[in-house]
Amino acid sequence: MMNKVLMVHPTDNVMVALKDLEIAENIEFEGQKITTTSPVKSKFKFALKDFEVGDEVIMYGVLVGKVTQPIKKGEALTVDNVKHAASDVVVRDRRTSWTKPDVSAFENRTFMGYHRNDGQIGTQNMWLVVPLVFCENRNVLAAKEILEDKLGYSKGRDYDLDIDSLLQKIENGSEGNAILNDDIVIPLSEQKKNRVFKNVDGIKFLLHDGGCGGIRQDSDTLCQLLAGYLNNPNVAGATFLSLGCQNAQVDILQDAIKKVNPKFDKPVFYVEQQKSGAESDFISNIVKYTMAGLVEANKVERQPAPISALRLGLECGGSDGFSGISANPVIGYVSDMLVALGASPILAEFPELNGVEQSLTDRCVEEKDAKRFVDLMAIYKQRAEAVGSGFDANPSPGNIKDGLITDAMKSAGAAKKGGSSPIVEVLDYTEQVTKPGLNLLCTPGNDVESTTALAGSGATLITFSTGLGTPTGNPITPVVKVSSNSILAERMKDIIDFNTGSVITGEDTIATRAATMLEYLLAVASGKEETNSMRMRHDDFIPWKRGISL
Repeated sequence: MMNKVLMVHPTDNVMVALKDLEIAENIEFEGQKITTTSPVKSKFKFALKDFEVGDEVIMYGVLVGKVTQPIKKGEALTVDNVKHAASDVVVRDRRTSWTKPDVSAFENRTFMGYHRNDGQIGTQNMWLVVPLVFCENRNVLAAKEILEDKLGYSKGRDYDLDIDSLLQKIENGSEGNAILNDDIVIPLSEQKKNRVFKNVDGIKFLLHDGGCGGIRQDSDTLCQLLAGYLNNPNVAGATFLSLGCQNAQVDILQDAIKKVNPKFDKPVFYVEQQKSGAESDFISNIVKYTMAGLVEANKVERQPAPISALRLGLECGGSDGFSGISANPVIGYVSDMLVALGASPILAEFPELNGVEQSLTDRCVEEKDAKRFVDLMAIYKQRAEAVGSGFDANPSPGNIKDGLITDAMKSAGAAKKGGSSPIVEVLDYTEQVTKPGLNLLCTPGNDVESTTALAGSGATLITFSTGLGTPTGNPITPVVKVSSNSILAERMKDIIDFNTGSVITGEDTIATRAATMLEYLLAVASGKEETNSMRMRHDDFIPWKRGISL
């Protein structure tokens, strides 16, 4: 039988409602008896004691808020009676020992990956067509229209919309409101085309609004990010479109590539429009260079690879009050399993680590990384406050509506994605993951900017937990959507790949669900499973301009 409530940490002074609780409902939990003094919605928290103004609210064993109005024992916590608060952080003696999870079932397992000459191993084999400046976006789309269909990479939707029936009703005099309730979705049979290049998983056409204007640091950072995408082992090579006069010059990108990887040897082509004749000649060159690159990319085939070669990005978005007690802890357990197997998980989204800095700092193996994490967080926080939007503004209306009423409360749950293993390195935006073990990467909390950054720093898979649902994906790295609750998994089944709602209902433990998730990740890494974001072509790509983005 499913419990009504959950106490996340033994030192907490609040509980989580797993179901809607009525006023005056009697709750018994591990010897405690509480009577609710207000209705408590599912996913929200309620008080385990009487709180006075200024008292600290503890959840996940850390400070997540302070009381602004008296709260009675059994009363729901809301934005009206609690405000954000987080503990100060200092670099102190670190405790990096940890208990590794049992990974005996996976110790000799492999996945089928793409081996690169520099020793990296990818889960995809993608060719990129990328503009160095936004002026070339239109030409990227022109090349996309030509190449995708001819080479068998275009994908039809698994549904169509019956617009003709709506037009007929309008022609017959129907008012706008009369057609709103019509179901016009028409299911289609799966559409598949034979690929010309069997070993190339796709051609990805990246669009962005950078490369010129703004400040030079933004175009330089864009080049560093694009160099990271090229270096990602999921990428076979690329065709770059240059206008010619933009800030993001070809030589700046080439220098960034050398800095990222001195052994870089993938095929890369640069096509400059201001050196071309007619636009048709320019597009023709883009197509010819890309075709030549695809011939080389097609020579690489999937081969067995150790799990230690995986780099798993850890992301969340559209979080709810269950994310921190089901999806994120399951992902965190997978992260720990991968660390035990020699792989490299990557925890990002620095605004969503506010409030848990001390525990993360204490887990850094090297003091220099502990200091760097504290410094990066402090700089980020100061810049946010300078424009009148501190970390406390991070929770979205959807987060708050579903029980995440302070940033520290959201952060404490979000950090669960990083498990409990030691942190081997702290990286700034665009820096590359090179060490096995858990890495911290400075990115915004913005879903797409963060997933874009994870792939740019080398992630070959990304897990993305959500409690509310989001269609976010990435052009080069498979994104696995993980639902925190079964209602979402059923309602948005065309977006969600993996459900952890069984942890909430008590049907699964975090460990058993994590083992199942790792099996699924290996299938995705081997090309045996296609995630929904891949199927639906959610190829989101937004470079961070290093301004304040929460």
